Amino acid sequence: MLATSAWIIYEAVQRLVYKTVEVEVTVWAFIVMAVSIIIDATRSRVLYRAARKYNSQALEADALHFRTDIWSSSVVILGLVGVLISERVPELSWMKQADAVAAIGVAGIVIYVSYNLGKRTIQGLLDTAPKGLTDQINSTVASIPGVIDCHQVRVRNSGPEIFIDAHILVDPSQSLITVHKLTDDIEIAIREIVPGADVTIHPEPVEIIEKIK
Repeated sequence: MLATSAWIIYEAVQRLVYKTVEVEVTVWAFIVMAVSIIIDATRSRVLYRAARKYNSQALEADALHFRTDIWSSSVVILGLVGVLISERVPELSWMKQADAVAAIGVAGIVIYVSYNLGKRTIQGLLDTAPKGLTDQINSTVASIPGVIDCHQVRVRNSGPEIFIDAHILVDPSQSLITVHKLTDDIEIAIREIVPGADVTIHPEPVEIIEKIK
């Protein structure tokens, strides 16, 4: 897609600077673009819904592809309108280059979307956690009654799954049942932030941490 976009930009610049190409605008061009936008919008909506449901980057990428087509088709329509205006209004003859400008706009959209999608994919491959999620989990867990301290919060992605580990300090005089209930409450609180996450909580008595320090 990036190579195609580079070629489109090259050809558009050639038309703007060196070549003269006459674009024939008909009603069919607008009809085709309008139908394309409607179809792409429908597909994009369905795919985004499925991507959120299954947390699938592949489906999200496909949905983003169709959404990019919507913006691209819209820019093409603007370019055709510009060419049509230049034919009807001689004073605005400079707008006949609107098609080439629209081509650059379309290529720019594709490059921008491809860059962001590629960046997100690389972050997924590197198990990069969503920005700010660790701090949010830390503050939420620390605010739960019975938790003296929360530390060593680790968040990572593995495919569509999110794994979360956290260490907490608790009063050592509490019973095992009480601590187990506390960890259950923490897991529920974390899953309210990250639905479906695989959560592991490590409770530690305060004295052990103080001795280590």
